[in-house]
Amino acid sequence: MVKICCIGAGYVGGPTMAVIALKCPSVEVAVVDIWDKRIAAWNSDQLPIYEPGLDDVVKQCRGKNLFFSTDVKKHVKEADIVFVSVNTPTKTTGLGAGKAADLTYWESAARMIADVSESSKVVVEKSTVPVKTAEAIEKILSHNSKGIKFQILSNPEFLAEGTAIQDLFNPDRVLIGGRETPEGQEAIQALKDVYAQWVSEDRIITTNLWSAELSKLAANAFLAQRISSVNAMSALCEATGANVSQVSHAIGKDTRIGPKFLNTSVGFGGSCFQKDILNLVYICECNGLPEVAEYWRQVVKINDYQKSRFVNRVVASMFNTVSTKKIAILGFAFKKDTGDTRETPAIDVCKGLLVDKAELSIYDPQVTQDQIQRDLTLRKFDWDHPIHLQPVNPTSCFNVDQVKVVRDAYEATKGAHGICILTEWDEFKSLDYNKIYENMQKPAFIFDGRYVIDADKLREIGFIVFSIGKPLDAWLKDMPAVV
Repeated sequence: MVKICCIGAGYVGGPTMAVIALKCPSVEVAVVDIWDKRIAAWNSDQLPIYEPGLDDVVKQCRGKNLFFSTDVKKHVKEADIVFVSVNTPTKTTGLGAGKAADLTYWESAARMIADVSESSKVVVEKSTVPVKTAEAIEKILSHNSKGIKFQILSNPEFLAEGTAIQDLFNPDRVLIGGRETPEGQEAIQALKDVYAQWVSEDRIITTNLWSAELSKLAANAFLAQRISSVNAMSALCEATGANVSQVSHAIGKDTRIGPKFLNTSVGFGGSCFQKDILNLVYICECNGLPEVAEYWRQVVKINDYQKSRFVNRVVASMFNTVSTKKIAILGFAFKKDTGDTRETPAIDVCKGLLVDKAELSIYDPQVTQDQIQRDLTLRKFDWDHPIHLQPVNPTSCFNVDQVKVVRDAYEATKGAHGICILTEWDEFKSLDYNKIYENMQKPAFIFDGRYVIDADKLREIGFIVFSIGKPLDAWLKDMPAVV
C-alpha cells in the first residue's frame, strides 16, 4: 500500500487528500497539522471548511484509508509521498514586505521532513510558491538528509472554491513538474500513477520544476487580469451609458477571448489572486523586469480602485454621507458556496463605510460573527496566518456598536437606508424585495455588487438601484461624480 502524508489541513490539503483517498482505495492517506482544533474539526461532524460535496467524501473514507492527525512526525516518517500544503503568506516586514512570499512554514516543514525520514521520499509542493522554491527546498533536504534521497515535485492546485470537489473529480488538467533526471522522472511517474486512477492521461501534464511553479502564478495572474479588465470597462460603461453585461457578452463571443471571468463585480477576492500577483511582481523586480512588474501591479490597483469606487458610489448617492445610517451588507464571503473570507471585497467595502461612520448590519449564510469581526480588525496580510496566530489591530476603524451580524437578510435590511449586495448567494435572488422595501427608510437604496437582482423590477417597487457597469438611475446621475 502506497502511503501519502499531507502536511497542512487547510483549504487545499484537506479536500485534495479526501478525494485522493476516495478515488484510490489502495492508498493510505494521512492529513496532518500542528493545530489540534483544526484536526479535531476534521474528525468531527462539523468540518472546518464549507465546500459542497466535501462532507460526503470525508465520511466515506475517514477511518478507512483517510486519517486526520496531529502526529506529524509519525506520518511523515511512514509516508512514501509527502505533500506540503502549508501557508505561504505575504511578508509583512523585512525584504520584500507587501509582495514577497514568506516561506517560513515551508522551510520548517522541509527541515522536519529531513529530520524524521528514515527512507527515500517524494516531496510534493502543493502550496503556491515562488519560482525556484524547489531549489531551496532541495538544498535544505540534501544538507540534512543523512544520506537519504529526496525528489522534489511541483503539483500546484487549480481549484475554485465552491466547486473544489467537482474540480478534483474532473480536473481540466493535473500539472506535475520535476527534475529532468532519471530519478526525477521516476518520481513524476509515481505521482502520475496516483492521479491516473481517475484522471485520463491526456489531462496529466508533466513539465520541469520551474515551469510548474510559474504556471500556477501565471494562471492566477491571467484570471485576475480578466476580472480587472472587465471591471475597468464597468467604470467607463457607467460614464457613457453603456451596459457592461452586454459588452461582456459581445466580446465573450469572440472565440479567441471566450466568456469566462468576464463578469464585472465589486472586485475579486480569495486566498490566491492578490497574493500570487504581488509575488509575481516581486519575482519580476528581482529579475530586473520593472516594466513587467508594473504591468501586473496594475491588475491589483484596478481591483482596489473598483472597491473604493463602490464605496464612493454608496456615500455619494446617499447625500454624500452615511454617518449613523444603517447599511445592510448581504454577503461577506468572497464568493458563493464557500465560507472563505480571505481577501473578500466585503472587508474593504465595510471598512470604507465604517470610516464614514455607517452602522452595518451584516448577513452571510456561511460566515460566523466571530470571523466577520476578526476580519474587520485584522491588518492587511495578517489574515494568512492561522487564527490562533493572527494579531488583532487595537486601532481598528470602528467600534463594536457599529457592526451587527444578524441571522437573515430580512433582519439585516429592516430599518436600513441602503443595501449592499457583496456575495452572489442564490438566496438573495429570491428574497421578497417588496417586504424589504416596506421595512426600509426612504428613499431606499440598493447597490448590487454581484448582479444578483433584477434592477428594473426593483425600480418598479421604488428602490433607487445601482448595478456596477449598468446605466445609472436619473437620481444617481444628479449626484456628485464618482472616481
